[in-house]
Amino acid sequence: MQINITGHHVDITQPIREYIDNKLSRIQRHIDNITSINVILTVESKILHKADAEIHLAGANINAGASSENLYAAIDALVDKLDRQIAKYKGKGKTNNRQQNTDAN
Repeated sequence: MQINITGHHVDITQPIREYIDNKLSRIQRHIDNITSINVILTVESKILHKADAEIHLAGANINAGASSENLYAAIDALVDKLDRQIAKYKGKGKTNNRQQNTDAN
């Protein structure tokens, strides 16, 4: 799995990169068919920090974004959103299979 971290008006330091890698490891535990993750960190008007991410899965893409006055808080909110979306994505596959099996009977 490849993680691309890009900064717009932000220098991506090693502690920021390690923090993002550490947080994204939580998502990697939930699902194993992740091909790549693109993370974009942006600072707007020196007050608002935005974190956007796109996860490429085998057969789907998951997008999320979060903003906060603190960069680390924006990253935390982003990972929480991605975690919820991954759980929802995993649940959809199981639900559809159950519906198809009951329709066949």
